[in-house]
Amino acid sequence: MKTTIRKLAAPFIILLVAAAAMALMFMSKKTPEKKEVIDKTFLVEVSPVQKQDLNFIVKSQGTALPKVQTILSAQVNGKIVSVSSSFVPGGMFKKGDVLIQLERADYQSELKLAEAELARTEAALMEERARGKVAAQEWKSINSGVAPELGLRKPQLAKEIANVKAAEAQLERAQRNLARTSILAPYDGLVKDKQADIGQFISTGVKLATLYGTDVAEIRMPLSDHDLAFLELGAQDSTVTPVSLYAFVAGRDVIWQGVLARNEGVLDENSRVIYAIAQIDDPYLRKSAATGVQLKFGRFLQAQIIGNRGLGLVVLPRDVMRLDGTVLVVDDKNKLGIREVQIQRADESYVYISSGLASGELIATSVVPNPYNGMEVRILSGEKSQDDIESSGETAIADAGY
Repeated sequence: MKTTIRKLAAPFIILLVAAAAMALMFMSKKTPEKKEVIDKTFLVEVSPVQKQDLNFIVKSQGTALPKVQTILSAQVNGKIVSVSSSFVPGGMFKKGDVLIQLERADYQSELKLAEAELARTEAALMEERARGKVAAQEWKSINSGVAPELGLRKPQLAKEIANVKAAEAQLERAQRNLARTSILAPYDGLVKDKQADIGQFISTGVKLATLYGTDVAEIRMPLSDHDLAFLELGAQDSTVTPVSLYAFVAGRDVIWQGVLARNEGVLDENSRVIYAIAQIDDPYLRKSAATGVQLKFGRFLQAQIIGNRGLGLVVLPRDVMRLDGTVLVVDDKNKLGIREVQIQRADESYVYISSGLASGELIATSVVPNPYNGMEVRILSGEKSQDDIESSGETAIADAGY
């Protein structure tokens, strides 16, 4: 009897234990944490539109060369007996310095001969004039008529006058030839190279050296048709166009200020560019008041030319401009819009927009994948959280190698 009762009670006991276990499990279950709902609206950075007036900068490059360079040669033959201490490659000289001295003895002798010849002809002229006076007196004493030219010795007088003029010319030439034995510097400059030295016999017209004038340096800069749109190369007024020229010298950046002097007036047939010439005064700082770093001839320079002035332009980073020539704007309801704009100029860093944007409008400066008109966005303010970065898609852009 007891066995039967235990068999009947066993299922109820199992059910009670299971119910108690389930109740214990429900009672020990933790309350689920509340998770903050993250707004997944795309996050963008914006910048307000600001219009400004500015001068366009046209970039170019070129090599500094002297405005004046001369092949030095002699005007007379002779042996070099001395040279100046500055007559070496790189030597500096002043205008009028004697660079080369030729042997003078032969030319001094020629000068003395010319002086003697002039004295002889002048004496002959004086004698002929005296003879003419005597002839005129003799004619009057024997005849009251008009004396003939030959009787008054006028042809002989004219001949002696011509002889004196010829002797004077010979003397002047001898003086010039003697002076030319001293070969003088034609201007302030330096010796680029030389092909003559002491003891060498030189002939007229033979190259002795190459001289560079140091008063003005010129930089020949190529300009494309696109560059010409922002310059006034053909202007005939007195406006001076500034040019900044810079190079890396002795471990630091150096800038020289020059002016745009002229253009060559023709297009290069091969490269289809026109060359403009910039000038820098006193590149070797030889004037007493000059200070700074010397601009040596042959140095390659980068150039920035101050061009035309643009009015009411919006300057944006180049990466803000989309490939189809549009930009993204955000309205006061945080709605995205795709706006076509007029680009006046673009360089490697910036685009210059002349129309299509109004002052105060917000430009989206961050990358927005697959934008469309009316797309809802959030404007970034303050520091970004990790959730902001993920929602803005910046992680995907970095992974894509942008």
